[in-house]
Amino acid sequence: MYFLTEGTAAAGSNSSMIIMLVAMFAIMYFVMIRPQKKRQKEEQEMRNAVEVGDEITTIGGICGKVVIVKEQHLIIETGADRNRMQITRWAVQQNVTATERVKAEREAAKAAAEKAKAEKKAAKGKKDAE
Repeated sequence: MYFLTEGTAAAGSNSSMIIMLVAMFAIMYFVMIRPQKKRQKEEQEMRNAVEVGDEITTIGGICGKVVIVKEQHLIIETGADRNRMQITRWAVQQNVTATERVKAEREAAKAAAEKAKAEKKAAKGKKDAE
């Protein structure tokens, strides 16, 4: 007959504790760290894709149109009197022009999918009528 002693019970408890800690770290990685890195990557790509003519919003809430693009800085025009100011790339929060462009592309793709679905349905109805 096999009886557990205090030494084996403590060893089992320690290994289960280590497994729990590893599992908690894995959960935190997939729930918190990985999505944050993905967002940072998307933001960096958006900032690198800013072009002349794009309308942007800065992290300070300033809206303007990009006039000159340099390596680390942008010069934007704001207001009706076209004041120019220089900002750094990391200060760009949103590229309004690119956001509108993506939204228009999504709507066009959705409309094309609906049209294809309607055509397929019409073709099926025509085939069934024959």
